[in-house]
This record gives sequence, C-alpha cells and structure tokens, in this order.
Amino acid sequence: MQSNEQIQLWNQAAVKILDVRRVVLEAGERIQAYYLPANSFMYALRGKAFVEMDGQQHETKPFNLLHGSKGSRLDIEARDEFEYVMLFYRAFQAFPKPRYAWRLEQDSVTPFSHQYAFMPDSPLVLLRYLNDMEKAWIQANHLDHLQVKSLFYQFVHELMFQLAEQEIHTIRPDPVKQVLRYIHTQYREHMTLDSLAEQFNYSSRHLSMQFKRKTSYSPIDYLIQIRLNEAQKLLRYSNITLREIAAEVGYSDVYYFSRLFKKHVGMPPIRYQQKVREHEVIEDRPLHVSELSIGNRRKQRYIDYDNHYQYIDGGSTPMKKRKATSSSMLFIAILSLTMLLSACGAGSTPTLTASEGTGNTSNSTTVSTSTDAGAQTNNGSETRTISTVKGDVVVPADPKRVVVLYLQGDVVALGVKPVGTSEVFDGAAYKSELEGVNSLGTWFEPNPEAVIDLNPDLIIVPSEDTYTLLKDVAPTVYVPYEKMSTEERLQYIAGIFGKEKEAETLLNNLNSKVDEGKKKLADAGILDKTVSIIEGGLKGMAVVESKQFGRGSQIIYEYLAMKAPDIVQQKIDVSTKASGSTVSMEVLPEYVGDYVFRSVYDGADNLMDNPVWNSIPAVKEGRLIEIDFNFFYYSDVYSLDKQLDFVVEHLLSTVKAE
Repeated sequence: MQSNEQIQLWNQAAVKILDVRRVVLEAGERIQAYYLPANSFMYALRGKAFVEMDGQQHETKPFNLLHGSKGSRLDIEARDEFEYVMLFYRAFQAFPKPRYAWRLEQDSVTPFSHQYAFMPDSPLVLLRYLNDMEKAWIQANHLDHLQVKSLFYQFVHELMFQLAEQEIHTIRPDPVKQVLRYIHTQYREHMTLDSLAEQFNYSSRHLSMQFKRKTSYSPIDYLIQIRLNEAQKLLRYSNITLREIAAEVGYSDVYYFSRLFKKHVGMPPIRYQQKVREHEVIEDRPLHVSELSIGNRRKQRYIDYDNHYQYIDGGSTPMKKRKATSSSMLFIAILSLTMLLSACGAGSTPTLTASEGTGNTSNSTTVSTSTDAGAQTNNGSETRTISTVKGDVVVPADPKRVVVLYLQGDVVALGVKPVGTSEVFDGAAYKSELEGVNSLGTWFEPNPEAVIDLNPDLIIVPSEDTYTLLKDVAPTVYVPYEKMSTEERLQYIAGIFGKEKEAETLLNNLNSKVDEGKKKLADAGILDKTVSIIEGGLKGMAVVESKQFGRGSQIIYEYLAMKAPDIVQQKIDVSTKASGSTVSMEVLPEYVGDYVFRSVYDGADNLMDNPVWNSIPAVKEGRLIEIDFNFFYYSDVYSLDKQLDFVVEHLLSTVKAE
C-alpha cells in the first residue's frame, strides 16, 4: 500500500489503545507461535533478535519497528538480551467515508491489516512518543488514557512521515496462510468458523470463501483432517486411552471423536490401532498424509506452539517465553472428499419482516402479529410470528424448505421432513426418516455455505452460536432445548409449524405407552428393582447420575420412575442437569443395581474376561442389557418412544429367560 493511501485512511480512523508494555528476553529465550490479539507495533530498544512475522524473517536490532495485524503469528528468538515495546491497538473507519476510502475498502485494504518493518531515520522521535505512552498507560486512569490516545496519533503522524520519506511499501498478509499456520499450531483448542474469522479480523463468509478457493477445503474440514492425522500418530505410537487421545486432539466428546474417525479413516480408532500395530497394510485409506505448500518451505526455527509472554511493567494480553528447543516438521492431513462450493441459491426467498434483534431481513414493510392467530396474511403470503429469546421472528405459516440442527427428531415426529439437517448418528431411531436429506456437518458447527445453497425458508437451531452463524440466511428460530422439558420443547417446536394438535397427540401416546410399560414391569416384579446405567471400559466406568444424561436415563428414571442404587439415587434426586461420576472397576459393584444397562459403541472394551465385572450379580445372573450408544444418544420424542419400547422389552426378556 502506498503511504499517501495509508494517510488518507488514518484520517478517517477511530482508535482504541488496548495495551502498552515493555518486554525483556534473555539471550536464547523465545516467544513462539504467539498470535497477535490486535493490531500491533513492535519497537526494538536494545539487543538483537530473529523476529518472524507470518513467515517474514527479520534480523532485528535497536530501533527497528515492525507492524503486524490482528491474528498474525509472531516468533522471536533473542540473540542476546533483547528489550522491546509492544503497542496493541484497535482501529476502524468510524466516520463518513469519502469516495477514495470506499474504493480502498472494497479492495479489502486498510492500513491496520498491513505488515511492514523498517529502520526509522529519526528513531528517537518515535521512541519519545512510545515512552510517554507507556508512562501514561501505567497510571491507569481515564485522563491518562486519553493522553495515550493523543500521543498515539502523534506517533502515527511521525511514522507516516518517515514511511513516506523512505518510500516504504507495506504488505497485506495472506489470510489463508495465516489461518493455516494457526490451525496447525492451535488445533487442540476449540475452533469455529466464527472464532477463526474473529481471530484474523475477517467476516466468516469472506474467510471461508478465500480458504476454500485456495485449498479446496473449508477451514473446519481442514481442521478435522489435522486433528485426525495427529490422532493416528498417537494411536500408532502411544498407549494412552482413547478418551485422552480425543482430548489431546481437541475433542471433549470421545464418542463423537470415535464416529468422526471411523467416518474419515474407514474404521474405529481401536481397530485402526490394532491393525497398524500388527503391521497390516491398510489399502485405499481416505486419509492421506502429505505436505501442503503454502509458500517456500524452509527449516522450521520455532517449534513450541503455546502462546508465550512474560513482561515487565504491566500488560494485559497473555504471552509467555521459553528457552530454545530442537526443531520439528509438521505434516498436514488431506482428505479426498467432495466439497460444496460457496454459492447462494437462485430461487426466490420469503418476503418477511422480523422484529429488531432477530437478525432476519425482509423487503416487506409491515406485518400483522395477533397472538390469537397462528398465521396471518402479509402481502398475500401467510406468516406466523414466533416469540423467541432473541425476539419475535416471522416465519412462513407453511415452510417448504426447513433446515434443522440437532432437533430433527422432534421435527420428524411432527411430520416435517427437512431439506437439510446436522449430522445424525447411524443408529438414531429416526435415521431412516431422513434418507436423502442433505447433511450440513455437526450440529454445533454446520457448514454455512451448504445451508445457503439449500435456500431455506426456515432454520431451527439449538444454540446461540448457530443462531449467530445462520440468522442472516433465513428466518431463524433459536430453541434453548437444554432449558426445556421434553414436553415444553416439543410444544414449542410444534408452535413454529402450527402443529400443536399433533404434538398433543404424540405426548398423549407416549404417556399411554409409559403407563402400559409400567404395568407390564410391575406385573413381572421388575418395576421396584434398582437399575444402573453405565458407560466406559476397563480403565474407568461412567455411572449416570441424572435424568438428563441420555443413555436411557430419561426413560428409566423419569418416565418409568425406576430407582437406582442408593449411592446413585441420592445424586439423581438433586441433579438438575446431565451428570455422572467415573469410578474404577474395583468399586463399580457398589454402583450397580439389580439391573444394569451398559452403553456400548465401536471399539468399546470387552469386559467378559474381567473377574470384577463377572462377579457383579446383575452381570453373572443375566440382567445385563447392552444399549447402542447411537440409538440412546438422542432425547427427542421420536427417539424416546423407541427407547421406551427397547427398555421395557429387554427388561421383560430377563424374566422370560429365567
């Protein structure tokens, strides 16, 4: 970017100073893979260091000045004692923009996102402003912070003058390269498309389109491949548990990790581990290990991937530093799959108006919102107004193209077949009802481009994150399902479609079936017996201690009102959310009742040779019932109805067997 263009845009900028800090590194110390939390100036005071900004290397000596944008990766290796000042700021175009400013912004160019490094002709002038800003910042009162802002503008004025004098040209960082570096070092952390976009100061849609254009993958699909590649290494060369491996590569839910691994690698993780350790050749694997060229490759200087920072005299942005270690090479996992291209549907969209705060847009100007009528006429098209925690949302009275995340079981039970839905486990009770329906990714991280391609007229989401991600695509209803009972949730979703009567029928049928099941169990002498629900293996068994845990807990402990052993029932009686305890195999018998349901999944430990397991009366006497994790994962009305049939049938079968 030319200096005169930078000056023009700085004139339109509003600025907030976030931090001013002085840092001292000892000789040999490193700051590695630190991602700038905001736009930053780095000014060297004394000593020398190797500094790398997004792959651009600099040998920095006193008075060198570097500028980096939010999300840029910073690596520093001190050659001797190295002292510098970091100035973090946020700036944006806050005032009415003249024509040149609009033109520059349309080219995605701002002075705040560019990188440059140079040796000032008059370094002491810049240093004076920085020293004064640091002193005022440490005072930490509003008047002094106002002085910091005033000094910052003088600092920028002097900087622009010296850049123009030296004819320094700045470089805009490549967002795709930035995200690639970030994913490779931070893949263990929780990431969404929105968080990545926020990290690098881009819109989610712009970042996704740029990333897919250059790599053929969405950022999240690419992240999955990196994680699974690391998981394969751990399965091959370590003896840690599957749960530990899942956590190490960024998945808190070991069962979701196991399913994801099987989907992409072709087999469950435990089976994969057995095969590679037996030196069997796995042919036609969908997961290939290769290096992705993101520029000229070179020997890696920095290998520690935590964010590092220690500093003197204040500072509010966490960083750490560490002594030098040996280098290593990163490998990238690429999956051969077909990607959906980013494109907006060509069909027409509903003409709707939503209340302020819903995020749904419309071309119409007025809407009738009587609370007595489910659907009202609006310019010739019928609509329905739904009250949500995000405000009123106007939806079509008879939506034709529904996208639903996670809550698909209730929607299917009401007789609605969506055009798109989040991933459904193979064993789900309603899996066959969704045959031919587009899969949009995980419920908590759907593919927004795939949603747009479906041109939906209604979207139903289960979380604030998914609401924020999709609210501008079509009328979006956020259902806070975790705060609702089954009845409340079903009736609320039914209200979206005007199917309140259908919901009432579903609930009445379920309650009738519950009463019938309780009678059968009572007649068989089972209803008053204790029941435990467990999940896990030899290294630890999770015992379900609430009615909200899933795995059949709602059917057994709430609908059938059966009891657990006292040590567990005491916790169930007071629990208001999903909860459980992990116990060792040695003490497990204390937690097992007259009957035990064990949730199993691909790769679950075989316990039949374990003496403690075989000593448990319920196991020894044939009152062990294994339940499929996928089938018992969901708690919608469709799934609960089928789970009830399973539980009653299998409990009764133990009596017949005797």
